Amino acid sequence: MDSGELIPGGSPVHEKMHQLSQEAIRITMEINNSYHNKEEIINLMSELTGRKVHESLGLFPPFYTDCGKNIHIGKRVFINSGCKFQDQGGIFIGDDVLIGHNCVIATLNHVMDPDRRADMIPAPVHIGNKVWVGANATILQGVTIGEGAIIAAGAVVNKDVPARTVVGGIPAKLLKKI
Repeated sequence: MDSGELIPGGSPVHEKMHQLSQEAIRITMEINNSYHNKEEIINLMSELTGRKVHESLGLFPPFYTDCGKNIHIGKRVFINSGCKFQDQGGIFIGDDVLIGHNCVIATLNHVMDPDRRADMIPAPVHIGNKVWVGANATILQGVTIGEGAIIAAGAVVNKDVPARTVVGGIPAKLLKKI
């Protein structure tokens, strides 16, 4: 899924995506529907991603994803409640990242041709170290956010964000340099 290659609707890769989504639903339902201490959250997120998540992760449920296996989380990351990660194309989160309430990170896009609309194009999202993503921001497929950048609340990020800058708006535009 995270190869960047077109995924035809109904293909074996598309079917695998559906299988992984069922596992992700099971695990996120567990995360979201009862109280868990920090250690339990780390264990559930490790099961969700298929790799050990660092013990410094902070996560306030609810949290949603439709895959989970292509989420890579650095150290001292905080993910606030209501976030939705569509990670089939790959989500790479650096160290010391803060992600605000209700953020969406989407790594898939559909083909524009209506006759092939079920086909998908994956592209990864890379979030550099020490990034702050404000509440209700949306980060779209293929975007890289540079180290120390700030994404203003409510922004829709559809292009790369340089390091140590503040972007905001729809679509997100440079507001200032840090």
